[in-house]
Amino acid sequence: MAKRIEPTARQMRLAVELRRLRDAAGLTSREAAALLGVSAPQISQIEAGLAGVSERRLRRLAANYSCSDEELIEALVAMTTDRTRGWWEEYRELLPTQFLDLAELEYHATFLKEAQFLFVPGPLQTEDYARAVFSGRVPELPAEEVELRVRHRMQRKATLAATPYGAVIHEAALRIMVGDRTASRTQLAHILDTSEAEHVTVRVIPFRLEGFARAASIMTYAGGAVPKLDTVVRDGPHGATFLDSEAQLGAFRTLFHKVEAASLDIERSRDFIHRLTKEL
Repeated sequence: MAKRIEPTARQMRLAVELRRLRDAAGLTSREAAALLGVSAPQISQIEAGLAGVSERRLRRLAANYSCSDEELIEALVAMTTDRTRGWWEEYRELLPTQFLDLAELEYHATFLKEAQFLFVPGPLQTEDYARAVFSGRVPELPAEEVELRVRHRMQRKATLAATPYGAVIHEAALRIMVGDRTASRTQLAHILDTSEAEHVTVRVIPFRLEGFARAASIMTYAGGAVPKLDTVVRDGPHGATFLDSEAQLGAFRTLFHKVEAASLDIERSRDFIHRLTKEL
């Protein structure tokens, strides 16, 4: 198999999980290669996401690593046999790779949860709101790239058509007028409309909440085929970071539960957004 130049985040996740299974088995890459009948560099390339692995080899590796988690094995098999060429591929070499990786993650997610405090979450943004967000970037983006990012973000919204989605939004994000007053009013109305879907929940954290700093954490939590394959995405100054270690996932599950517990319930959140819409 040809060596990959730039593996996707999903390909890297498969590679990481195979390395974790080998580490748990207490085997070196050379020992794993000997059991599989390949060279040590081949194992290294697989674990670096630079080379794929067939279903047959993956199952042999799992057996050699004494992995008895059948659900995890089947999930990894699905990842290695997946040949999906998603809509996001049309943006390759046009947008930063993280845009493609995030779209791919959302496409395969079994559920999505998001906590945002300064901006409306991407999957809930209107076109005008998204354009205002990208236009305000420093350094300023060329108009063509702004439109590419807006189009990409609007296509991501299709994820909401089927994937269970829960958003917790701070009042600050709802009040900040990223665009003009009309765009802000339209954005709030759009959140209310979207939240009417059975698989979508939107909850609000009001300014008046006391002691919220203990729970504050901006994140996107994407459910995998099994909990071990969940992923947390954090936005940083140099782009998105994908977190997936067991300790990290456990910590962010706890944080999200705290954020949810601190928010208004669904009906009170809808009423809150409705009142803000009237104020604009």
